[in-house]
Amino acid sequence: MKSRTTSRKKEHVALVLQEKVGFHNKTTGLEEWEFVHNALPELDFAEVSTAQNFLGKKIAVPFLITGMTGGYAGAEKINRQLAEACAEFSIAMGVGSQRQSLENSLFHASFKTVRTAAPEIPLVGNIGAAQIANLHSVDIIRDAVAMIQADALAVHLNPAQELLQPEGSPTFKGVLMSIEMLVNKLHVPVIVKEIGAGISESVAQALVDTGVKYIDCAGAGGTSWAGVELLRRKSSSADMSPFWDWGIRTADSIIAVRKILKHGTVIGSGGITNGLEAAKAIALGADIAGAARPMLQALDTGGVRGLRSMIESWIHQLRGAMFLTGSATIEELQRAQIIHHQPFYGIRRHDVR
Repeated sequence: MKSRTTSRKKEHVALVLQEKVGFHNKTTGLEEWEFVHNALPELDFAEVSTAQNFLGKKIAVPFLITGMTGGYAGAEKINRQLAEACAEFSIAMGVGSQRQSLENSLFHASFKTVRTAAPEIPLVGNIGAAQIANLHSVDIIRDAVAMIQADALAVHLNPAQELLQPEGSPTFKGVLMSIEMLVNKLHVPVIVKEIGAGISESVAQALVDTGVKYIDCAGAGGTSWAGVELLRRKSSSADMSPFWDWGIRTADSIIAVRKILKHGTVIGSGGITNGLEAAKAIALGADIAGAARPMLQALDTGGVRGLRSMIESWIHQLRGAMFLTGSATIEELQRAQIIHHQPFYGIRRHDVR
């Protein structure tokens, strides 16, 4: 029998594709940042290299298609097509929550297809924080990682979503201790990620103190998963609509996390819609830029050709930003001058990073 998790996963994808699930009155904050144009880059466009190392593997572009789906019949085709595109462009990919795969084996193929289609890319597994609270053994998590031959496991922090989800599990006591157990006992790196509400400086510090070296900010400004669950609530005795725009903006979260995670890997995601925004995320402190919904939408509306076209455009836009800032490598882009045009945490107007 199909589980409630399976039905929910299918409904999530449908809502993301068919409904307006963006933030109402909050942006990523990336639009407030502007690169300082370099009119004398002393660089040929052909020399720009977007190569980056991620999870011990070299990728051609610092892009990650972040975890979206898996665990229902239609997810197998989606994940296979996404994986094939990732293999073609040599970029990383994450699967959606593997919670369903721990409940039964009915849709294991929807997850396994990614590694079959893309044997060489960095691949990230996925499990929810509520599912690992007070974890006593890492064996079941090892099984989830092994099932897809993942290079890392993402633990997604989603308290707002669990709070608002009709069948949610807002049980997060013990999650930090379980993350520490996974960091110490799992044979692959642990990435801790939000899903669209951002990670603060204090949470980043708590994670670093447990040994976490990979953090995916997944800030506010893109898909509101609080909004998705509010749409799913339909009728409820409690009006929770004020939480639609809950979260820390993506730009703010990237800066906050990088301040704490000085020597680890920061993934900048949450509302990134083009290669220039990806470049800004990297200049603000990220090593990799991630996105989910735009890729899913491109695949849904334009098929594989539409997805390929979007990825190609993003790569060209990223390389364009690098050329126009005189950045021959991703490391140089991380040091590029970028100006902020609005007040931010006490930083003066037009502060240059």
